[in-house]
Amino acid sequence: MAQYDNVVSIILGGGAGSRLFPLTRERSKPAVPLGGKYRLIDVPVSNCINSLITQIFVLTQYNSASLNRHISQTYRFSSFSSGFVEILAAEQRSDSPGWFQGTADAVRQIIPHLRGWRVKSLLILSGDHLYRMDYRKFLDRHYETKADLTIAVVPARQQDAGEFGLLKTDESGKIIEFKEKPKGAELESMRVDTTRFGLAAEEAAARPFLASMGIYVFDYEHLLDLLAEDTSWVDFGREVIPAAIHKCNVQAHVFDDYWEDIGTIRAFYDANLDLASPLPKFNFFNTEAPIYTRSRHLPASKLHNCDIDNSMVSEGCILNGMYARNSIIGLRSRIDAGARIENSIIMGSDFYESLDEIRANPSRERPHIGIGPNTVINSAIVDKNVRIGADVRLINRARLETYDSDDGSFYIREGLVIIPKDAVLPDGTII
Repeated sequence: MAQYDNVVSIILGGGAGSRLFPLTRERSKPAVPLGGKYRLIDVPVSNCINSLITQIFVLTQYNSASLNRHISQTYRFSSFSSGFVEILAAEQRSDSPGWFQGTADAVRQIIPHLRGWRVKSLLILSGDHLYRMDYRKFLDRHYETKADLTIAVVPARQQDAGEFGLLKTDESGKIIEFKEKPKGAELESMRVDTTRFGLAAEEAAARPFLASMGIYVFDYEHLLDLLAEDTSWVDFGREVIPAAIHKCNVQAHVFDDYWEDIGTIRAFYDANLDLASPLPKFNFFNTEAPIYTRSRHLPASKLHNCDIDNSMVSEGCILNGMYARNSIIGLRSRIDAGARIENSIIMGSDFYESLDEIRANPSRERPHIGIGPNTVINSAIVDKNVRIGADVRLINRARLETYDSDDGSFYIREGLVIIPKDAVLPDGTII
């Protein structure tokens, strides 16, 4: 336990999240809802807590209000504990007047906030990955090899490998080569025999690359030296890690379990819907390493005359005579009779409308928050607090791959219809 006392975790909130737009139109990437009731940030924070690492900074600079609110309302440690989860937003100082320019620059800029914490090891994580890891095993590998830097890696398939930093190791697991997102011949040159890392021969043939997970453990003093060596270095993958390999002991820690980078709309959609399958790749029903989130004290959901299968229904929902297949139904969702939801993510609502507000909605010419009667939704993502009227069709009728509506009421990405937060779709709308 003592060797983990001087570990501080830094969770990188990422950039503007353009690949997850419009889900990131009004929130940062780590604040994007997940699995009906969680947010992406809950995954790395919960992994830290389950690994007995409770000194956690979350770095962000875009749309941080909702993330800040979620963190402050969720993670409150005992006053007799040194644990905390704290947001560090980009700030202007005399020695650092600009925003975070990359992953390494973000860490460089927040180093003044780390002074006084007796940091021995810095655990650097990403805020938009879905996985469950005991970081103590990662740290043990780092300490056993007396590494200056240890990188968590996952065996990868060829079709995926080019989107990640790839590496090669010697027999001891020391990293001897690293290339950031190689293509063509460079990609082929990064093939390795992954049977050395415990994969069966057939699986090793299918996954012959070692991809960086963007998860690092740095010896704190060595990290300070690296960041001071060249202040033009702003990214770990492109600049800091290649330089470290030539002068430091850089080790690999192989993680052969489920891990998904939730960096695109399609990855977000697929990972969410898999949660509703009978045997999901990622299991929220794990009592030994739970994923924590905000306690909302909501009532149990009410279902009347519904036909729902292969779906997840969160707390506080009111569902009347609706049909759902292979879908996620989020907190406080209200769905009316005859609605048909398939292969979709309904994020729900942040609040309930009062009966007086619901009665007043017709005079204001707007539907109530939720999904109106006889509406059909297929292959869509419906963000929070959306008002969808009766007889609406969200089916991507024109089979478009990408589209932005003029009024911002809907978007299409990778063939998926996306209704952004707080949008209003009147009765009879067809998309």
